[in-house]
Amino acid sequence: MQAKKSYGQHFLKNESIAARIAASLQCAARTGRVLEVGPGMGMLTKHLLADTSYETYAVEADRDMADYLQQHYPEWTPAHLILQDFLEFDPASVFEDREFCLIGNFPYNISTQIIFKMLDYRDRIPEMVGMFQKEVADRIVSPPGSKVYGITSVLTQAFYRAERLFTLEPGSFSPPPKVQSAVIRLTRKEQIELGCDEKMFRKVVKMAFNQRRKMLRNTLKPFFPAEQLMEDPFFQKRPETLGWEDFVRLVNSIPS
Repeated sequence: MQAKKSYGQHFLKNESIAARIAASLQCAARTGRVLEVGPGMGMLTKHLLADTSYETYAVEADRDMADYLQQHYPEWTPAHLILQDFLEFDPASVFEDREFCLIGNFPYNISTQIIFKMLDYRDRIPEMVGMFQKEVADRIVSPPGSKVYGITSVLTQAFYRAERLFTLEPGSFSPPPKVQSAVIRLTRKEQIELGCDEKMFRKVVKMAFNQRRKMLRNTLKPFFPAEQLMEDPFFQKRPETLGWEDFVRLVNSIPS
């Protein structure tokens, strides 16, 4: 299988940090399977493979990196080392309908897309541990009221409990990035259904935050009658003050 794309990446070079990231997984032994995204030269991979309580798989878009990993980890079968772009990867092709945990030093330019793909497969991914640009990590874990709370925060926190584990300085990577990095853990909630129309939920959240400085009565005009928008004090709020549950209630209150 030939990879179609390659993404720029800063490779982790700190052994103790790699071991700490691998050890941050809590559900791996229960699922029995871990998928690493963008393993590169295997700094994190070696620590995952050392734990025999689960099987380690990896999806790598760069053929040179995949060849390097195959040479250094010959015990890996083609089924375990997948030469493919993760954003185009179908988990069912390897895991069928079984659960697996997600982990990686994610390429920063596609890290948000990785989160959105994880949400699409949330029924199979009970846990994710990942390295992100600190700014992106902050957006994912921040609660309502924060200046960086936004679309990614709401959509992720609707299905996962988000926690920041630790931050890293640029010197932990090669080449050093120009930004700080942070490792976070997402643990799936027991209830993975919203209780409202999910497509409409995403649409309302995105529309509200596209003009985050404006009150809801100004941004949600396509969904509600003018009288309701003006009379209900709830619509005087701004989107960054609302939790994901508030958005669910909003969606369920849209007139049919």
